[in-house]
Amino acid sequence: MKNTLRNAVLLALSVSLAAPTISYAMPQSRDSVRHRNQKKDEWKNIGIASAAAAVLGIIGKNGTVTTLGTVGALYSAWRYEEDRKSANRMERQRAELYSRSSVNYNGHRYKRKTVYKGGKKYYQFVRA
Repeated sequence: MKNTLRNAVLLALSVSLAAPTISYAMPQSRDSVRHRNQKKDEWKNIGIASAAAAVLGIIGKNGTVTTLGTVGALYSAWRYEEDRKSANRMERQRAELYSRSSVNYNGHRYKRKTVYKGGKKYYQFVRA
């Protein structure tokens, strides 16, 4: 029983620590903010799983699991905080862009236009 529990903890820990995180150069849009928030939530869940593994390592007196769980929880906490700050920065940049009435891009002028879709108000830039 003890070996099975240890193997399950090690498997869960290795999967959570090996979760690939690839940052794509995404446009500063509502989708990129949503994506950032999803990644932030993933890091929070990985951190919780790693902390649980650390606690199980302490209970089972397994130093390796304790160390890996602690390191995974600390790294996840750091990444969570970085993603949280990044999402706020992206929201500010987006708000600053859409607060303008017009934008010059690649030598062309674009004016902000208000569009209503499904009862919601949206802004878009159209070439002037």
